[in-house]
Amino acid sequence: MGKIIVFANQKGGVTKTTTTWIVSAGLKRRGYKVLVVDFEPQGDLSDSVKAENEKYVTAYELIKGEATAEECIQHLDVFDIIPANQLLYNAELELIEMGREHKLKEALEPIKNLYDFILVDTPPNLGNLTANAFTAADEIIIPTTAGKYSVKAIKEIHLSVKQNQKYCGGKGYIRGLVFTRIKANTNANKLMQSVGIDICQQLQIPVFKTTIREATAIEDSQIEQQDIFTINENKELIADYNALIDEILEGEK
Repeated sequence: MGKIIVFANQKGGVTKTTTTWIVSAGLKRRGYKVLVVDFEPQGDLSDSVKAENEKYVTAYELIKGEATAEECIQHLDVFDIIPANQLLYNAELELIEMGREHKLKEALEPIKNLYDFILVDTPPNLGNLTANAFTAADEIIIPTTAGKYSVKAIKEIHLSVKQNQKYCGGKGYIRGLVFTRIKANTNANKLMQSVGIDICQQLQIPVFKTTIREATAIEDSQIEQQDIFTINENKELIADYNALIDEILEGEK
């Protein structure tokens, strides 16, 4: 049975989508069967891997119950994906019936055993879509920069996950927080990273040992629509993400 890992942060600009993309590509390169669910209405991840998200059934049709997960999956070289587009914005308003937080979990259940990992990218808010992702999750990873407002958001995510567990029956727990876009030898980064670690200790949130450095290779990969392993242009960044994947895989058979 595949493990569902949700990447979430209501703060934008923390490389949440990029981290979902690169970790997924790295897992696939290691021989795992990987499905990505693009649950972000902007569809940036879908665009990054050249998924068809206009003339194809997407995460919107999935969450609305108008298509099955199997009908939505596109089989790409980099990994399988259920793409997204801006129609998904409508779901925030249209999901009003009882049990709305369970739609994604129910939709993924029939195909969960086909994959080792299902990774979900979420929008930068804590609305209905993110609630659905939390309910479906086995684990939740929080990518964040070491910025003042990004660190401040940790408490809100923690509260949202706890409320999801209490009111929606979600079983997902916060696997850990990973610092991204870290600038070496920057005092401000070091200070806010320390503040973030203190908050995590108070809330009993694990912090990944790995940190992801800031690098222009991220923008290059987005422009070229190829992951960093494929363009192979920044070995230090690749080493960072491989180390993060190693940590994520700790305890896996």
